[in-house]
Amino acid sequence: MEALNAFALFLFVLLAVAALVTILKTMYTVRTSSAAIVERFGKFNRIERPGLHFLVPYAERVFIIDLQVKQAQFAVETKTRDNVFVQIPVSVQYQVLDDKIFDSFYKLSSPQKQIESFVFNSILGHVPKLTLDETFEQQSGISVAVKTELDTIMSGFGFNILTALVTDIIPDVKVKDAMNDINAAQRAQVAAQARGEAEKILKVKQAEAEAESKALQGKGIAAERQAIIDGLSASIEHFQGAIPGSTSEEVMALVLLTQYFDTLRDIGTRGSTNTIFLPNNPGAANDFQSQIIAGLRATSTPAPAPPPAG
Repeated sequence: MEALNAFALFLFVLLAVAALVTILKTMYTVRTSSAAIVERFGKFNRIERPGLHFLVPYAERVFIIDLQVKQAQFAVETKTRDNVFVQIPVSVQYQVLDDKIFDSFYKLSSPQKQIESFVFNSILGHVPKLTLDETFEQQSGISVAVKTELDTIMSGFGFNILTALVTDIIPDVKVKDAMNDINAAQRAQVAAQARGEAEKILKVKQAEAEAESKALQGKGIAAERQAIIDGLSASIEHFQGAIPGSTSEEVMALVLLTQYFDTLRDIGTRGSTNTIFLPNNPGAANDFQSQIIAGLRATSTPAPAPPPAG
């Protein structure tokens, strides 16, 4: 009797556990930004939205579909039109269309692999037509072309392509070094031209300044000489008025003699002046005056006419 009771208790516990497992298997939840595909005996039955749901025990099973945005990154290696190999990283953001959950689950077994194939196909169809410089210039255009082609194709499988960004263009290391060398040489050439132009402008300005300075200096010397001439003329007039009968040559000789002695005085008072030998006998002044008067008369006497040709 006790053995029978023990067996009945064991059977009851076993049935209770089986019932509990069955109840748990019929209950499931779907999270926000997700959806559930329910199959009954392997056949599509329905799509469930976020919340608590129940299944037919042992007849149905559920598959959770993530509706959030996903990102896939690829690196495509190709050759440009000018035979430069480049690596092009591409970042694709995609998500399942809410109204095409069935297509996204049943039409593609590996969506990311399919997207990668189309990205490679699109990049290889565009970049080989462009040079390396054009590839850099049209980076955003390549992104738009890849996104457009992907969106057109993947929408038929229930996926929406949000972006397809070409994040970088990486040429071969040797090509990059060569480009940097060319760029550095061009910048050095531009800098040299700029320095040359600056030096040219500086020299031109210096020459203009020197020419203007010399012009002003010449004007100053001319004005100084004119002032000296005016002063000498006035001195001669005053001297002739004070001493009647004196000639202009004698007055000029006296003025020059006075300047001669003033010059000797200036030379003697300057400590840094070099040694100068001058005649110092009593008749030196008369000789100097006679020489000045003779020089003035010689310059004022007209030169004799040349003899007639024979």
